[in-house]
Amino acid sequence: MPAQSPPEPQPFPRPLRQCRIGLLLPLAGESVAAGFPSPADDYIETGIDLNEQLIARPSSTFFLRVSGDSMVEAGIHHGDLLIVDRSVEPRPGRIVVAVLEGAFTLKRLVLHRGRLRLEAAHPGYPPLALGEGDDTLLWGVAIHVIHPL
Repeated sequence: MPAQSPPEPQPFPRPLRQCRIGLLLPLAGESVAAGFPSPADDYIETGIDLNEQLIARPSSTFFLRVSGDSMVEAGIHHGDLLIVDRSVEPRPGRIVVAVLEGAFTLKRLVLHRGRLRLEAAHPGYPPLALGEGDDTLLWGVAIHVIHPL
């Protein structure tokens, strides 16, 4: 069966902008049931700062916008916002941002037959072997993905 070429990516929803520091957003006092419904509280208990919840090391953390569909089976879609921490060790099994031929790429780092390689989460993309002498740089580890439902 011939390999299908991936569909053309759509434009990004909107550009990234500088944000306000320390913005607290309302946090409901109860968790939401994902199974059977339960009565909800009618009040807001406290605030939550998403920077505090999602970013452990601000000085090594960056946001990147995803372009393309090579990681869709990992739940990462075109236009999603990635939170990438450069201080996290890129170990097999983690989703990493690599610099390959001067451009960023997002793939899962895999140990295959004793060698490291980058694998897409889409059958239309072949794995990329990492070897001695190539100029691939493991730039950071994706720690969170933000996307609309």
